[in-house]
Amino acid sequence: WEPVVGLEIHAQISSNSKLFSGSQVQFAAPPNSLVSFFDASLPGTLPVLNRRCVEAAVMTGLALNCSINKKSLFDRKHYFYADLPAGYQITQQRVPIAVNGSLSYSLCVDNKMSQMVTKTVRIKQIQLEQDSGKSLHDDTRSQTLVDLNRAGVGLMEVVMEPDMCCGEEAAAAVRELQLILQTLGSSQAVMAEGQLRVDANVSVHHPGEPYGVRTEVKNINSIRFLAKAVDYEIQRQIEELESGGTILNETRAFDAKLGCTVPMRDKEGKQDYRFMPEPNLPPLILYDAKSLPANMNHQQVVNIDLIHERLPDLPSVKRAKLVERYGILPEHSFTLLNEDGLTEFFENVVKQTQMKPKKVIGWILNDLLSYLKQHSLTVKESPVSSFLLADLLNLLEKKEISSTAAKHVLAELWKGERKTPLEIVKEKKLELIQDQKELEQICQAVIDGQENEVMAIKAGNLKVLNKLIGLVQRETRGRSNPVVVKQLLEKKLSQ
Repeated sequence: WEPVVGLEIHAQISSNSKLFSGSQVQFAAPPNSLVSFFDASLPGTLPVLNRRCVEAAVMTGLALNCSINKKSLFDRKHYFYADLPAGYQITQQRVPIAVNGSLSYSLCVDNKMSQMVTKTVRIKQIQLEQDSGKSLHDDTRSQTLVDLNRAGVGLMEVVMEPDMCCGEEAAAAVRELQLILQTLGSSQAVMAEGQLRVDANVSVHHPGEPYGVRTEVKNINSIRFLAKAVDYEIQRQIEELESGGTILNETRAFDAKLGCTVPMRDKEGKQDYRFMPEPNLPPLILYDAKSLPANMNHQQVVNIDLIHERLPDLPSVKRAKLVERYGILPEHSFTLLNEDGLTEFFENVVKQTQMKPKKVIGWILNDLLSYLKQHSLTVKESPVSSFLLADLLNLLEKKEISSTAAKHVLAELWKGERKTPLEIVKEKKLELIQDQKELEQICQAVIDGQENEVMAIKAGNLKVLNKLIGLVQRETRGRSNPVVVKQLLEKKLSQ
């Protein structure tokens, strides 16, 4: 079986006001406190297009290698639902703002970070449209309450071609899109707040045959759930077809608790949205440097070339620069960018320490990041600042402490007791033993107590030496330099 996956992604535009009205946009505001007359669809109200939303869509289109249409049109899409007061949504069905783009994303082969492949998904179009309100179903009182705060908020719908074949690919593509939107500032794309919602179209067919009947899994609000929903739906369809059943063209929802998709409604007859041109909005005309009329007021038009010039470095470029500048592995650059604020943290540590970036990255990815994940904290919430970590790594680099002691200090720093690494080292007596004679005595004592190991080493099994180094480390409570210990042990064993 060959699975086919296509995505439709709704990204909420990062703007202070709505797409066609001056109402404020704010998450979790009191119900119905941010609703203008236009949002409530009172007779006689007219839409006024928000320039910021147009610029955000153009910026996103350019970042996704799209052609920007200099003339795009608005349409009415009719459907009747309690949280859609006008009975239609204003969208761009016929001529959207951007078309024919592409998004490159990378994913691991067999979950190995060291083996990454880059794939590309085609972007069919990006269109501007309004969000609907929110219906809250109260089962205990058998009533539905409608909150129109979200009605009219500006969305960009990014429609991807069916170029993917599994949940992992879909998740990687959406994560890359999320990073791009956040880098541009065109959407905050916080899925937990509904600022990025994904609909996945899934079908399966035998190679060489036409595509199968597709189902749509609606409103997925987490990248992890997206991967699970797509993979579950592929498996469900294969099992259904292999047992002689048929796939219905239906809309399904993903139940995160049960880990499966469940039917919502069928699509027996194609829904007739009765698309028509939006009579209250003229065509949206955009300009570039060539087409901009000389006497035009720059404040009243959107200049595509000007937006293009202001595009920041996209995630792929940032990763390449990190690899080039610091000599780190490509897969490490992905981790740095995937965790919000981690790149800045890493660069700050590198600036403040004498340690090489390749060694710094190990401490950040293996030690700091695992601490943060263990305690469900973000980089910005870390009790260990980049300044403190740099201080600690400097002590290690100057050979004042061993790496074992450094890990001990990091654990103490994690408690957030406002002590410096040096204070912790002195308080816990973790400085490296500088007295050569003292170290020699400890090494000799370990050798004397490990006759079997010593015989094994002398017989040529050099791996056993690591055990003796470990015993010296334990004896000195991590206060000995493993390199020096190894030299001393080798010298004594060769005598």
